[in-house]
Order: sequence, then structure tokens, then C-alpha cells
Amino acid sequence: MPPGSDDGRRARLRGLRPRFTGRLGVADVATVANAALGFCAAVAAAVSPALAARVLLLAAMVDAVDGILARRYGGSTVGPYLDSLADVASFGVAPAALLVAVAHTAWRETPLVVAVAVGACFVGAAVVRLGLYTADDVGNGHTEGVPTTLAGTLLAAAVLAGVAAPAPLVGFGAVLTAAMVTRLPYPDLRVRDALVMGAVQALAVLAPTVLGRLFPRALLAFALAYTVLGPWFYRTGEGKR
Repeated sequence: MPPGSDDGRRARLRGLRPRFTGRLGVADVATVANAALGFCAAVAAAVSPALAARVLLLAAMVDAVDGILARRYGGSTVGPYLDSLADVASFGVAPAALLVAVAHTAWRETPLVVAVAVGACFVGAAVVRLGLYTADDVGNGHTEGVPTTLAGTLLAAAVLAGVAAPAPLVGFGAVLTAAMVTRLPYPDLRVRDALVMGAVQALAVLAPTVLGRLFPRALLAFALAYTVLGPWFYRTGEGKR
């Protein structure tokens, strides 16, 4: 094809189009928004841990929406990979930044290094867990290890519920780090339960301090109950793990 031909020019113009054109679905747009919110939460952590926690919970809500959209309109071949990459930002890096930001308000030098180490391990565990999820768990109806979304939600809810001391929050982050890479089976939430949790999340984002921090505390209790009891007592709609 001669470099100056019409076909050559058209080929070069096609090469300027974004690579994702025609390959991403509506659910993937929500997934990308989730990743962007994760970045915003990480940046907000340096300014206000409470604001970062609210943005993190908003990312969790968008993460749930992309699953709904995928079931309604169909997913794309790159969807599972995008989802895991987005979750690294929103539920790996952002919660770790939140931990360090809270610790930075009271700790210096060696204690702060401990918080940074826990945050780094949290990110590493999230990356490993999400890689294993994409390889082994997609479409199974359950996953092994505490889901990264749940771990991020727990830390954000704890901050909004009033946990301001670094030690319990960093300790909680260390426990969640280990829990993400266990073999404990976590069944997918039933639609009804997911909707209830989403509603409580929305109220925690919109009105975190109303009625003595009722909504963040309710979210924390709900998420903790599923974290501790889910592998043994929770059943999906079909009665399977």
C-alpha cells in the first residue's frame, strides 16, 4: 500500500482511534469509574480520612453496579480483567492509603513505618487475591478469602463509625490482609442482601454522622457479620456455598 494512498491515510486515521472503541460495554464504563474513584479516595486520604472513607464506599457501590450492568446488558471479554485491575486501585491501594493517613495523624518514625508496612502488605494481598479470583473464581458463585471490596468497606466503615485511633485500625488492616489470602469460601451475596447493604452504604456516604453515626456503624456490623459468619452459615439462593 503506497504511503500516500487514500487507503494508507484511512489506515493511519483508524490507528488514531482509541483501542477500546467497540470493545468495552456499559459495565466496563462503571468499572473504569470505580478505578477513578479509588484514585480519588487515595488522594483524599492525605486531606481527610473521613472523606476518603466516603469516596471508598462510593467506589464499592459503583463496583456493585458494574456487576448488575454486566448481568443486564452482557459483559465483555476484557471485563473480568478490568474489574480486578480497578479493584486493586479502589480496594487495595485506597484502603492502604487510608490506614497510613490515619496513622500519620498520631504516629511518627517507627510506628508509622509499621503502618506503611501493613498498608504495603494489604496491597500485595489484594493483588494476589484478585489475580487468583480472576483465574479461578469468576462465575463460581463463591470466592476464597475475604473479598477485597469487603475488606475496603470494613476499613472505610470503621473510620466513619468513629475508629480514630491508629492502633486498632492498623491491627484490623493486618487481620484483613491475612484474611484475603485464606481458603475460606465466601458465597456471593443474595440480591436482596446486596441491595440492603448498598442502601446502608449510600446512607453512610450521604449522612455519616447522623444519629450518632448510625449508618456507618450499621454497615460495619453488617459487613463484620458476613466476614465472620459467612463462610459457615451464609447460603446463596440455591442453598449452595
